[in-house]
Amino acid sequence: MVESDNKGAKAFGFEPYESAEGEEYMSPPQEDHFRGILLAWKKSLMEEVDRTVHHMQDEATNFPDPNDRASQESEFSLELRTRDRERKLIKKIDEGIVRLDNHEYGFCDGCGVEIGVRRLEARPTATLCIDCKTLDEIREKQRG
Repeated sequence: MVESDNKGAKAFGFEPYESAEGEEYMSPPQEDHFRGILLAWKKSLMEEVDRTVHHMQDEATNFPDPNDRASQESEFSLELRTRDRERKLIKKIDEGIVRLDNHEYGFCDGCGVEIGVRRLEARPTATLCIDCKTLDEIREKQRG
């Protein structure tokens, strides 16, 4: 998701957002920045889905050898599990876009504070601030 270069981290070719002095958090330019990141990420994932469908259609062969058939089925199964995770991620991206439309993006679901521009650039689908996420992970570990 994030590419690195000599200028710093870049999400989908987007430069890290530089807030203007005194700029309000989640101002329209910031919302536009994150909308662009989310849409680019979604487009990239959708292209992967299309690529997988074409690959599976092109490569689907009825191998007479059971080992070859098992290898192909295992490869397809791995690809489908990956695409299923990406499908869930696309849903989270869509939810992020809805939050942007409602001007709720960038605020923690747990405590309502600002999540932060840098955290959102690292994880554009984040819905919890770092403190709430840390507490969430601690609770998860305790439950086992």
